[in-house]
Amino acid sequence: MFKNYFKIVFRNAKKHPMYVFINLFGLAIGMTVSILILLYVQFELSYDDYHPDKERIFRVSRAWFNPDGDISLHLGHTAPPFGPLIKSDFPEDVEVSARIFNFDPLIKSGENAFEETRFFFADPESFDVFSWEIVEGEGKSALSEADGLVITESTAKRYFGDSPAVGKDLLILLNGQEVTFQVRGVMKDMPENSHFHVDFLASMVPVVQFYGGLEAFMGNFGSNNFSTFIKLNEGLDYKDFEAKLPSLIDRHMGETQSGIPMSKGTQLFLWPITDIHLYSNLDSEIEPNGNIDYVYIYLAVAFFILLIACINFMNLSTARSSLRSMEVGLRKVMGADKGLLIRQFLGESFVMTIFSMVLALVLVYLFLPTFGDFTERPLSLNLIQSPEYLLLIFGIIAFVGLISGSYPALFLSGFMPAKVLKGAFKAGKAHERFRSVLVVGQFAISVMLIVAVLVVVNQLSFMQSKDLGFKKEDIVVLPSSGAITENYLIFKDRLENHPGVNSVTISSRVPSGRLLDSQGATAEVNGEMNQLNIRIADIHVGHNFLETYGIDLVAGRNFNFQLASDSTEAFILNETSVREIGWSSPEEAIGKQFLYGGRRGFVTGVMKDFHFESLHQPIVPIVFMISQDRNNQLSIKIDSEERDQVLAYLKEEWAQMRPDFPFEPLFVDEGFNRQYEAENRVKTIFTFFSVLAILISVLGLLGLVTFATEQRTREIGIRKVMGAETSNILLLLGRDFLKLVVLGFLLAIPISWFGMNKWLDDFAYHIGVHWTVFLWAGLLAGAIAAITITSQTIKAAWANPIKSIKSE
Repeated sequence: MFKNYFKIVFRNAKKHPMYVFINLFGLAIGMTVSILILLYVQFELSYDDYHPDKERIFRVSRAWFNPDGDISLHLGHTAPPFGPLIKSDFPEDVEVSARIFNFDPLIKSGENAFEETRFFFADPESFDVFSWEIVEGEGKSALSEADGLVITESTAKRYFGDSPAVGKDLLILLNGQEVTFQVRGVMKDMPENSHFHVDFLASMVPVVQFYGGLEAFMGNFGSNNFSTFIKLNEGLDYKDFEAKLPSLIDRHMGETQSGIPMSKGTQLFLWPITDIHLYSNLDSEIEPNGNIDYVYIYLAVAFFILLIACINFMNLSTARSSLRSMEVGLRKVMGADKGLLIRQFLGESFVMTIFSMVLALVLVYLFLPTFGDFTERPLSLNLIQSPEYLLLIFGIIAFVGLISGSYPALFLSGFMPAKVLKGAFKAGKAHERFRSVLVVGQFAISVMLIVAVLVVVNQLSFMQSKDLGFKKEDIVVLPSSGAITENYLIFKDRLENHPGVNSVTISSRVPSGRLLDSQGATAEVNGEMNQLNIRIADIHVGHNFLETYGIDLVAGRNFNFQLASDSTEAFILNETSVREIGWSSPEEAIGKQFLYGGRRGFVTGVMKDFHFESLHQPIVPIVFMISQDRNNQLSIKIDSEERDQVLAYLKEEWAQMRPDFPFEPLFVDEGFNRQYEAENRVKTIFTFFSVLAILISVLGLLGLVTFATEQRTREIGIRKVMGAETSNILLLLGRDFLKLVVLGFLLAIPISWFGMNKWLDDFAYHIGVHWTVFLWAGLLAGAIAAITITSQTIKAAWANPIKSIKSE
């Protein structure tokens, strides 16, 4: 049976190569896109799936609430006491808890020094929570020792080559002091599809000592720098357990000064470990996560591209029905029933789909490395090592074969043999209308993708060009150190003496970072000191921070280095803080008493609101204060015309101040641009797939127009003989198709408007979906369709009418 289907397909390929090519190539492109995106989606959905007890492992997060109940800050990290307290307070529910603490130390081995970003202090119980496999030495017991260290296989090879790593010492720079750790275990590298990765696991003992001992460590509910994980006992619903956590907060943290339970202002939440990568995206994460919304977007794009290819197949198959009507009529006269004919035409569809899949697989293997690099995922399609991918391929073949072949099979098998053999066969208006609907759908999808590209491009342009309220250009950021902080004024003066350096300042955080630090505040409002129930983020800065960044004041004055009291009593707030506190104007705030954390002073200035964070985040209340012990970022304003010379000079200075650390300058404007990498990736995806969608739609339209002109060759010849102009012929042949393109455009407008507005809602500051976007999308799609239609109809219009009449 299949041998017969193959014969028919090859005969059609010889007789009508153009139509076979359009179907084959269109389906191959659609399936290539689908396979690539499905491989990406499968990888995204597989994060942390490798843990045998993944259903019982949860991360604890902490959120803070405004008085109106809205979350003001939600961290993926918690304070150090929460993990042990959850285990001790609910032993019947929690099997084990563990904390890990990320740190970026300098590590020395012999003459070599490396700054590591995947270094974690960890509780020994981490090996009970996670399925980390030790290949040499010890795991859990290693972290019980004060100098215990576990490293991964790749790290061991990087530091020690092929020699055994266990028993070797590494010098680690902690808070300016070199501490010796001994490698006591080597574990396998963590899989790529893990929401965080470690190269080093060190004992938590030095961290406890840094916090002042175990008692101080377990009493610190303000240092939310620890990733806390728990493993629940089997059969326990995590939402039911989560409901018990407010009682833990009230039991151990008590009440506010106003007598309000602490659980009203802060809460703990549980995240299934397999949900973290795609669903959390909190204000702090160990590593940047993915986004389930973009997974849905990519899936929708894959589906629409594949659907367009299937529509092409259906349209061309039904449009050419008259060419096979005699075949169907003869088969029915010879005894073939409708079921047999349906199986035949479906079989032909599946044969065409299989050939398309073979071509698609070739394209997948060609483009998979590039696509993997673009998505930054180690994607592969190894059918031998992962035979489950065969199910994916067979699933796509089944889907495409049924969708693209079902309607043509039903349509062709329904011909009446008597009418066909008499030459009275007509396809019927219903079938023509259905083909028209399919063309409308094709171009609606194409227009939607074009609109998506234009909106994403405009939003990115808006974010990258929007005035952030300060001057972000030409500011270099370098990490500070204890030595630099202690000698900051000397270091600052030396740098500012270089002609290309305009200003140097220091701070705890820099714009483009996140505002994660905050403390309790009390302010003088209407003559009374009121404890504030709002979160005010704090930034510790040098006296000239505002000048360096070009931040304007709207009231009061800047910090004054000549006034010693400014270093201990002066606060500068932003406009949002003034409004949230309850002062009627910036001028009213000046001179008011302000208590923040353990510091009492006065509001000396109010700065204009500016975007410290990316445009995904709204502007929040901020307070600036002078401090020396928390400043770990150097900001250096340079002359753009001497950029290269200044960077070379800074590199030399860096080699003297921090000789073992790599010189890795960050420009603030580049820091903001990095925040929009996901949107840049979406822009590229939409642009590329929009081109493919239009290409497939154009191929289908090309086939339909070519077939339509072939069917009307004699009519065109007679019209030309009767005096019709070329323009009349073009209008006659093209207007019906252009009408369908216009209908597709009109259908796409409300759908794309709704979809892109939903996407823009993810940004606190965004553009609107302007009507010109739809105009440009419609003009582009219309122009491409018009060129396609004209390129074929003009051949028929210019043909010799005598030959056209003789052709039939």
